[in-house]
Amino acid sequence: MVHSPNSRPHESRFLITGAKGFIGAWVVKNLVERGDTPVVLDVDIQVNRLEALLTAEQMALVQFVQGDVTSFEDLDRCVAEHGITHIIHLAAFQVPACAANPILGAKVNVIGTLNVFEVARRRRDLVKRIAYASSAAVFGPEEFYGNGTVPEGAQLLPGTHYGVFKRCNEGNARVYYLNDGISSAGLRAWAVYGVGRDQGITSGPTKAIKASVVNRPYTVKFMGQIDLQYVDDCARIFLRCAEEDLPGARTYTLRGTVVQIEDFIPTLEKIYPHSRGLIRAEGKHLPIAADLDDSALVRDLGSVSRTPLDQGIRQTIEIFERLQREGRLDTKDLES
Repeated sequence: MVHSPNSRPHESRFLITGAKGFIGAWVVKNLVERGDTPVVLDVDIQVNRLEALLTAEQMALVQFVQGDVTSFEDLDRCVAEHGITHIIHLAAFQVPACAANPILGAKVNVIGTLNVFEVARRRRDLVKRIAYASSAAVFGPEEFYGNGTVPEGAQLLPGTHYGVFKRCNEGNARVYYLNDGISSAGLRAWAVYGVGRDQGITSGPTKAIKASVVNRPYTVKFMGQIDLQYVDDCARIFLRCAEEDLPGARTYTLRGTVVQIEDFIPTLEKIYPHSRGLIRAEGKHLPIAADLDDSALVRDLGSVSRTPLDQGIRQTIEIFERLQREGRLDTKDLES
Protein backbone atom coordinates (compact mmCIF):
# COMPACT_ATOMS: atom_id res chain seq x y z
CA MET A 1 0.00 0.00 0.00
CA VAL A 2 1.03 3.61 -0.41
CA HIS A 3 3.04 5.02 2.47
CA SER A 4 1.47 7.59 4.75
CA PRO A 5 3.42 10.86 5.21
CA ASN A 6 4.64 9.61 8.57
CA SER A 7 5.70 6.16 7.43
CA ARG A 8 7.20 6.68 3.96
CA PRO A 9 10.96 6.11 3.67
CA HIS A 10 12.99 9.19 4.53
CA GLU A 11 15.23 8.60 1.53
CA SER A 12 12.41 9.24 -0.95
CA ARG A 13 13.33 12.12 -3.22
CA PHE A 14 10.97 13.41 -5.89
CA LEU A 15 11.85 14.97 -9.23
CA ILE A 16 8.99 16.68 -11.06
CA THR A 17 9.41 17.68 -14.68
CA GLY A 18 6.96 20.32 -15.87
CA ALA A 19 6.44 21.29 -12.23
CA LYS A 20 5.83 24.90 -13.12
CA GLY A 21 2.97 23.81 -15.32
CA PHE A 22 -0.56 23.19 -14.13
CA ILE A 23 -0.75 19.70 -12.62
CA GLY A 24 2.93 19.88 -11.71
CA ALA A 25 2.40 22.92 -9.50
CA TRP A 26 -0.28 21.02 -7.58
CA VAL A 27 1.99 18.00 -7.21
CA VAL A 28 4.61 20.29 -5.70
CA LYS A 29 1.97 21.81 -3.42
CA ASN A 30 1.00 18.37 -2.11
CA LEU A 31 4.64 17.40 -1.57
CA VAL A 32 5.64 20.50 0.41
CA GLU A 33 2.45 20.35 2.48
CA ARG A 34 3.40 16.87 3.66
CA GLY A 35 7.00 17.86 4.41
CA ASP A 36 8.92 16.83 1.29
CA THR A 37 11.53 18.93 -0.52
CA PRO A 38 10.71 18.37 -4.21
CA VAL A 39 13.21 18.94 -6.99
CA VAL A 40 11.83 20.84 -9.97
CA LEU A 41 13.46 20.67 -13.40
CA ASP A 42 12.42 23.18 -16.06
CA VAL A 43 13.92 25.27 -18.85
CA ASP A 44 13.12 28.66 -17.29
CA ILE A 45 12.67 30.21 -13.87
CA GLN A 46 9.10 31.50 -14.20
CA VAL A 47 7.18 30.35 -11.14
CA ASN A 48 3.87 32.21 -11.36
CA ARG A 49 1.69 29.10 -11.05
CA LEU A 50 3.65 27.89 -8.04
CA GLU A 51 3.53 31.31 -6.39
CA ALA A 52 -0.25 31.33 -6.76
CA LEU A 53 -0.47 28.13 -4.70
CA LEU A 54 2.44 28.26 -2.24
CA THR A 55 3.45 30.63 0.53
CA ALA A 56 6.92 32.18 0.51
CA GLU A 57 7.95 29.70 3.20
CA GLN A 58 6.74 26.77 1.10
CA MET A 59 8.49 28.12 -2.00
CA ALA A 60 11.74 28.05 -0.04
CA LEU A 61 11.36 24.27 0.31
CA VAL A 62 11.39 23.71 -3.45
CA GLN A 63 14.73 23.07 -5.17
CA PHE A 64 14.83 24.49 -8.69
CA VAL A 65 17.11 23.02 -11.34
CA GLN A 66 17.34 24.64 -14.76
CA GLY A 67 17.29 21.94 -17.41
CA ASP A 68 15.50 20.59 -20.44
CA VAL A 69 13.76 17.20 -20.66
CA THR A 70 14.95 16.92 -24.25
CA SER A 71 18.49 16.77 -22.87
CA PHE A 72 19.48 13.38 -21.45
CA GLU A 73 22.50 15.01 -19.81
CA ASP A 74 20.38 17.57 -17.95
CA LEU A 75 18.06 14.90 -16.60
CA ASP A 76 20.81 12.46 -15.72
CA ARG A 77 22.82 15.08 -13.87
CA CYS A 78 19.77 16.19 -11.90
CA VAL A 79 18.84 12.64 -10.87
CA ALA A 80 22.40 11.78 -9.86
CA GLU A 81 23.19 15.00 -7.98
CA HIS A 82 19.92 15.06 -6.03
CA GLY A 83 19.58 11.33 -5.35
CA ILE A 84 16.19 11.11 -7.05
CA THR A 85 14.16 8.01 -6.19
CA HIS A 86 10.80 8.88 -7.80
CA ILE A 87 10.14 10.75 -11.04
CA ILE A 88 6.83 12.39 -11.85
CA HIS A 89 7.12 13.35 -15.52
CA LEU A 90 4.65 16.02 -16.60
CA ALA A 91 6.62 18.17 -19.06
CA ALA A 92 4.82 18.22 -22.41
CA PHE A 93 3.43 20.34 -25.20
CA GLN A 94 -0.36 20.29 -25.34
CA VAL A 95 -2.72 19.69 -28.28
CA PRO A 96 -2.55 23.13 -29.97
CA ALA A 97 1.26 23.35 -29.72
CA CYS A 98 1.68 19.83 -31.10
CA ALA A 99 -0.67 20.64 -33.98
CA ALA A 100 1.21 23.84 -34.78
CA ASN A 101 4.65 22.19 -34.69
CA PRO A 102 4.48 18.38 -34.67
CA ILE A 103 8.25 17.95 -34.88
CA LEU A 104 8.90 20.08 -31.81
CA GLY A 105 5.92 18.44 -30.10
CA ALA A 106 7.46 15.02 -30.71
CA LYS A 107 10.82 16.21 -29.43
CA VAL A 108 9.34 17.36 -26.13
CA ASN A 109 6.59 14.77 -25.66
CA VAL A 110 8.28 11.64 -27.01
CA ILE A 111 12.04 12.26 -26.80
CA GLY A 112 11.60 13.93 -23.42
CA THR A 113 9.78 10.86 -22.10
CA LEU A 114 12.37 8.50 -23.58
CA ASN A 115 15.05 10.49 -21.77
CA VAL A 116 13.24 10.00 -18.45
CA PHE A 117 13.19 6.23 -18.97
CA GLU A 118 16.78 6.14 -20.20
CA VAL A 119 17.93 7.99 -17.08
CA ALA A 120 15.93 5.57 -14.93
CA ARG A 121 17.67 2.68 -16.69
CA ARG A 122 21.09 4.21 -16.15
CA ARG A 123 20.33 5.16 -12.54
CA ARG A 124 18.39 2.05 -11.58
CA ASP A 125 20.27 2.05 -8.27
CA LEU A 126 18.43 5.27 -7.43
CA VAL A 127 15.14 5.51 -9.34
CA LYS A 128 12.44 3.20 -8.01
CA ARG A 129 9.43 4.23 -10.08
CA ILE A 130 8.11 6.63 -12.72
CA ALA A 131 4.65 8.18 -12.98
CA TYR A 132 4.11 10.07 -16.22
CA ALA A 133 1.33 12.00 -17.91
CA SER A 134 -0.37 10.13 -20.68
CA SER A 135 -3.75 11.50 -21.76
CA ALA A 136 -7.33 10.55 -22.55
CA ALA A 137 -6.41 11.87 -26.00
CA VAL A 138 -5.15 8.34 -26.74
CA PHE A 139 -8.83 7.52 -27.32
CA GLY A 140 -10.82 8.48 -30.39
CA PRO A 141 -14.20 10.25 -30.56
CA GLU A 142 -17.32 8.87 -28.93
CA GLU A 143 -18.78 7.51 -32.17
CA PHE A 144 -15.88 5.05 -32.46
CA TYR A 145 -16.97 3.23 -29.30
CA GLY A 146 -20.76 3.09 -29.44
CA ASN A 147 -23.05 3.92 -26.53
CA GLY A 148 -22.14 3.74 -22.86
CA THR A 149 -18.90 3.87 -20.93
CA VAL A 150 -15.75 3.06 -22.90
CA PRO A 151 -14.31 -0.02 -21.13
CA GLU A 152 -10.76 -0.65 -19.99
CA GLY A 153 -8.76 -2.16 -22.83
CA ALA A 154 -10.71 -0.36 -25.57
CA GLN A 155 -8.83 0.31 -28.79
CA LEU A 156 -6.69 3.47 -28.77
CA LEU A 157 -7.56 5.61 -31.79
CA PRO A 158 -6.05 9.07 -31.21
CA GLY A 159 -7.06 11.81 -33.61
CA THR A 160 -4.33 14.34 -32.80
CA HIS A 161 -0.54 14.41 -32.92
CA TYR A 162 -0.63 14.93 -29.16
CA GLY A 163 -2.69 11.78 -28.65
CA VAL A 164 -0.41 9.78 -30.94
CA PHE A 165 2.64 10.96 -29.00
CA LYS A 166 1.03 9.89 -25.72
CA ARG A 167 0.15 6.49 -27.16
CA CYS A 168 3.78 6.15 -28.26
CA ASN A 169 4.94 6.91 -24.72
CA GLU A 170 2.71 4.18 -23.32
CA GLY A 171 4.21 1.71 -25.77
CA ASN A 172 7.75 2.71 -24.92
CA ALA A 173 7.01 2.41 -21.19
CA ARG A 174 5.86 -1.16 -21.82
CA VAL A 175 9.09 -1.97 -23.67
CA TYR A 176 11.21 -0.54 -20.85
CA TYR A 177 9.43 -2.83 -18.41
CA LEU A 178 9.73 -5.89 -20.63
CA ASN A 179 13.41 -5.31 -21.43
CA ASP A 180 14.71 -3.55 -18.34
CA GLY A 181 12.20 -4.14 -15.54
CA ILE A 182 11.43 -0.43 -15.11
CA SER A 183 8.00 -0.04 -13.54
CA SER A 184 5.84 2.94 -14.41
CA ALA A 185 2.32 4.30 -14.41
CA GLY A 186 0.93 6.44 -17.22
CA LEU A 187 -2.11 8.48 -16.22
CA ARG A 188 -4.73 9.36 -18.82
CA ALA A 189 -6.27 12.57 -17.57
CA TRP A 190 -9.11 14.32 -19.42
CA ALA A 191 -10.25 17.92 -18.86
CA VAL A 192 -8.40 18.83 -15.67
CA TYR A 193 -9.57 22.12 -14.15
CA GLY A 194 -8.51 24.40 -11.32
CA VAL A 195 -6.20 27.29 -10.52
CA GLY A 196 -3.25 27.33 -12.90
CA ARG A 197 -5.06 25.84 -15.92
CA ASP A 198 -4.45 28.56 -18.49
CA GLN A 199 -3.36 26.65 -21.61
CA GLY A 200 -4.83 24.01 -23.91
CA ILE A 201 -8.24 23.59 -25.46
CA THR A 202 -9.80 22.07 -22.33
CA SER A 203 -8.71 25.04 -20.21
CA GLY A 204 -12.06 26.62 -21.19
CA PRO A 205 -14.00 25.66 -18.03
CA THR A 206 -11.25 27.04 -15.77
CA LYS A 207 -11.06 30.24 -17.79
CA ALA A 208 -14.85 30.53 -17.51
CA ILE A 209 -14.56 30.41 -13.72
CA LYS A 210 -11.80 33.02 -13.72
CA ALA A 211 -13.73 35.27 -16.11
CA SER A 212 -16.72 35.09 -13.79
CA VAL A 213 -14.59 36.19 -10.82
CA VAL A 214 -13.36 39.26 -12.73
CA ASN A 215 -16.82 39.92 -14.23
CA ARG A 216 -15.71 39.44 -17.82
CA PRO A 217 -17.54 37.67 -20.68
CA TYR A 218 -15.94 34.45 -21.89
CA THR A 219 -16.72 31.88 -24.56
CA VAL A 220 -15.71 28.24 -24.14
CA LYS A 221 -14.60 27.24 -27.63
CA PHE A 222 -16.06 23.74 -27.81
CA MET A 223 -19.31 21.92 -27.15
CA GLY A 224 -20.34 18.45 -26.12
CA GLN A 225 -19.42 15.98 -23.40
CA ILE A 226 -16.27 16.28 -21.29
CA ASP A 227 -14.89 14.70 -18.14
CA LEU A 228 -14.02 17.46 -15.66
CA GLN A 229 -11.35 16.33 -13.20
CA TYR A 230 -10.27 18.54 -10.29
CA VAL A 231 -6.56 19.20 -10.34
CA ASP A 232 -5.86 18.37 -6.70
CA ASP A 233 -7.36 14.91 -7.24
CA CYS A 234 -5.05 14.39 -10.23
CA ALA A 235 -2.00 15.54 -8.30
CA ARG A 236 -2.75 13.15 -5.44
CA ILE A 237 -3.25 10.26 -7.85
CA PHE A 238 0.09 11.00 -9.54
CA LEU A 239 1.79 10.88 -6.15
CA ARG A 240 0.12 7.62 -5.19
CA CYS A 241 1.06 6.02 -8.50
CA ALA A 242 4.66 7.18 -8.07
CA GLU A 243 4.87 5.58 -4.62
CA GLU A 244 2.68 2.49 -4.91
CA ASP A 245 4.55 -0.79 -5.28
CA LEU A 246 2.89 -2.00 -8.49
CA PRO A 247 5.23 -3.75 -10.89
CA GLY A 248 4.72 -3.39 -14.61
CA ALA A 249 3.98 -0.70 -17.15
CA ARG A 250 0.54 0.33 -15.95
CA THR A 251 -1.82 2.72 -17.71
CA TYR A 252 -4.68 4.26 -15.79
CA THR A 253 -7.65 6.25 -17.01
CA LEU A 254 -8.78 8.96 -14.60
CA ARG A 255 -12.42 9.90 -14.14
CA GLY A 256 -14.05 12.92 -12.57
CA THR A 257 -17.49 14.32 -13.47
CA VAL A 258 -18.73 13.51 -16.97
CA VAL A 259 -20.91 16.41 -18.10
CA GLN A 260 -22.02 18.28 -21.19
CA ILE A 261 -20.22 21.61 -21.40
CA GLU A 262 -23.67 23.13 -22.01
CA ASP A 263 -24.65 21.88 -18.52
CA PHE A 264 -21.44 23.08 -16.89
CA ILE A 265 -22.45 26.70 -17.52
CA PRO A 266 -25.72 26.62 -15.50
CA THR A 267 -23.90 24.70 -12.78
CA LEU A 268 -21.36 27.52 -12.56
CA GLU A 269 -24.17 30.10 -12.59
CA LYS A 270 -25.93 28.36 -9.70
CA ILE A 271 -22.76 28.19 -7.62
CA TYR A 272 -21.57 31.68 -8.55
CA PRO A 273 -24.48 33.94 -9.56
CA HIS A 274 -22.04 36.66 -10.74
CA SER A 275 -21.37 34.46 -13.77
CA ARG A 276 -24.92 34.69 -15.12
CA GLY A 277 -24.97 35.98 -18.66
CA LEU A 278 -21.16 36.08 -18.90
CA ILE A 279 -20.32 32.56 -20.07
CA ARG A 280 -21.30 30.80 -23.27
CA ALA A 281 -20.01 27.90 -25.36
CA GLU A 282 -19.69 27.37 -29.09
CA GLY A 283 -17.75 25.21 -31.51
CA LYS A 284 -17.31 21.55 -32.35
CA HIS A 285 -17.32 18.58 -30.02
CA LEU A 286 -13.83 17.50 -28.99
CA PRO A 287 -12.72 14.31 -30.79
CA ILE A 288 -12.14 12.32 -27.60
CA ALA A 289 -14.59 10.01 -25.83
CA ALA A 290 -15.36 11.37 -22.37
CA ASP A 291 -17.24 8.57 -20.63
CA LEU A 292 -14.25 6.38 -19.75
CA ASP A 293 -13.89 3.50 -17.31
CA ASP A 294 -11.41 4.02 -14.45
CA SER A 295 -11.88 0.58 -12.87
CA ALA A 296 -8.20 -0.38 -13.22
CA LEU A 297 -7.16 2.65 -11.17
CA VAL A 298 -9.75 1.91 -8.49
CA ARG A 299 -8.81 -1.78 -8.47
CA ASP A 300 -5.10 -1.10 -7.93
CA LEU A 301 -5.27 1.93 -5.63
CA GLY A 302 -8.52 1.31 -3.81
CA SER A 303 -10.32 4.57 -3.10
CA VAL A 304 -9.17 7.50 -5.24
CA SER A 305 -9.71 11.24 -4.84
CA ARG A 306 -12.85 12.35 -6.67
CA THR A 307 -13.94 15.88 -5.73
CA PRO A 308 -17.57 16.62 -6.70
CA LEU A 309 -17.83 19.21 -9.48
CA ASP A 310 -19.63 21.81 -7.36
CA GLN A 311 -17.00 21.53 -4.63
CA GLY A 312 -14.13 21.81 -7.12
CA ILE A 313 -15.69 24.89 -8.68
CA ARG A 314 -16.13 26.50 -5.24
CA GLN A 315 -12.52 25.79 -4.27
CA THR A 316 -11.30 27.25 -7.55
CA ILE A 317 -13.41 30.38 -7.08
CA GLU A 318 -12.06 30.84 -3.54
CA ILE A 319 -8.44 30.80 -4.72
CA PHE A 320 -9.15 33.08 -7.69
CA GLU A 321 -10.95 35.55 -5.39
CA ARG A 322 -8.04 35.54 -2.95
CA LEU A 323 -5.55 36.20 -5.72
CA GLN A 324 -7.74 39.01 -7.04
CA ARG A 325 -7.91 40.64 -3.59
CA GLU A 326 -4.13 40.45 -3.39
CA GLY A 327 -3.74 41.96 -6.86
CA ARG A 328 -2.06 38.78 -8.14
CA LEU A 329 -4.70 37.29 -10.45
CA ASP A 330 -3.22 36.98 -13.93
CA THR A 331 -5.94 37.33 -16.57
CA LYS A 332 -3.83 37.35 -19.75
CA ASP A 333 -5.07 33.85 -20.59
CA LEU A 334 -8.64 35.19 -20.93
CA GLU A 335 -7.56 37.09 -24.03
CA SER A 336 -6.80 33.90 -25.97
